[in-house]
Amino acid sequence: MAYDPVFDIEAHRGGRALLPENTLPAFANALTMGVDTLELDVGVTADGEVVVSHERGLNPDLARDVRGAYVPPPGPPFVTLKLADVRSYDVGQIRPDSSYAKQFPDQHTIPGTRIPTLKELFALVRKSGNTRVRFNIETKIDPNHPDETLDPQVFVAKLLGLIEAEGFSNRVLIQSFDWRALLLVQQQAPKIPTVYLTLQRGSGQTVALDKPTNWTAGFSPTDHGGSLPQTIKAAGGAIWSPYFGDVTAALIAEAHELGLRVVVWTVNKREDMARMMELRVDGIISDRPDLLREVAGEKGITLPAGTPVAP
Repeated sequence: MAYDPVFDIEAHRGGRALLPENTLPAFANALTMGVDTLELDVGVTADGEVVVSHERGLNPDLARDVRGAYVPPPGPPFVTLKLADVRSYDVGQIRPDSSYAKQFPDQHTIPGTRIPTLKELFALVRKSGNTRVRFNIETKIDPNHPDETLDPQVFVAKLLGLIEAEGFSNRVLIQSFDWRALLLVQQQAPKIPTVYLTLQRGSGQTVALDKPTNWTAGFSPTDHGGSLPQTIKAAGGAIWSPYFGDVTAALIAEAHELGLRVVVWTVNKREDMARMMELRVDGIISDRPDLLREVAGEKGITLPAGTPVAP
């Protein structure tokens, strides 16, 4: 079965099953391999630098100080650290006794790896000569922990200012579970597509079909026929990015009828990748971009060319 040639192969945090997450070595590996989109997360330091990190601060499972000791939990928020402080930590090896280490036992360690800035990632992509790869950038803001980041207005202004200054406005997408950030992007940079992240299960649930939550900026499916795709369309989204376990063929079809693309996260098993492709999702975010390329190729999807580069 042939699929849409614009299918989006996204390397989650650069492909964290392979190399340390959200680092230049991981992104260089993804560029060399060939992906459509580099998926990443950003925070802002006390001195206003946009850094690439999934957590709102130093991750105790990743960050080691100059003595080689992992930071005790909870790690300090970036908003309390200057870039020079952030640079002093090594994030090239997972804490061996952590559940994270058990999740990715084959991740190649690179001691001495530092948390990069978004500007450095843009420079790496320029160096690679890749003029096509996109950036799916998540704003790490949590409405339940407002003291751990800048407020959404300042955060988004910092991020958009850097993207514009670096000349990448036409190659980025902004994603967030906190829809306040996405509404700000739509107001301030309407040409940048917004990606509405959702999770409908477990302790980390961010959306509910029967009520608004702290994450949805006042929007609720109860005002849109109980439909999450219709809610995202009403909010102004271009892409719906749900946890892959939350989607059905009917929901994907509904989203497509509304003009929304559907890019699911985070899919790491071959059989799940194949099933998502058969459901006609528009893209997959994966910690295993190598395996995702393999499955996509088997499904007749055109694979992006790699652009070899050293970090």
